[in-house]
Amino acid sequence: MNGLEGYLPIGIHFLLVVALTGLLLALHALVGGRRPNPEKVLPYESGVWPIGTARERVPVRYYVIAMLFLLFDVEIVFLYPWAVLYRVLGIPGLVEMAIFLGVLLIGFWYAWQRRALEWE
Repeated sequence: MNGLEGYLPIGIHFLLVVALTGLLLALHALVGGRRPNPEKVLPYESGVWPIGTARERVPVRYYVIAMLFLLFDVEIVFLYPWAVLYRVLGIPGLVEMAIFLGVLLIGFWYAWQRRALEWE
């Protein structure tokens, strides 16, 4: 018995996903119609008509806020497994999570003080 038998369900699932994707794309090409008109090909996003060119520079502040959001969002995800295992972890787990949240709050306070979360 080799270790590859455990990967058989994953391989079957992968093949089914590829087959279903190919089937749906082929079905769309056969059944779905395409009737482009000038209104359909106009650029439009989020209810706002574009102003200027697509080559405009985006302010760095936008990326900073996006990175901070992802950073804090990903860190908060760690609260869920801790909450599930809270009774198993006991007091040491509570202390570790308090330290984790303390470090997270210090980072949030630092970002707040540096006005990294303000959008002009």
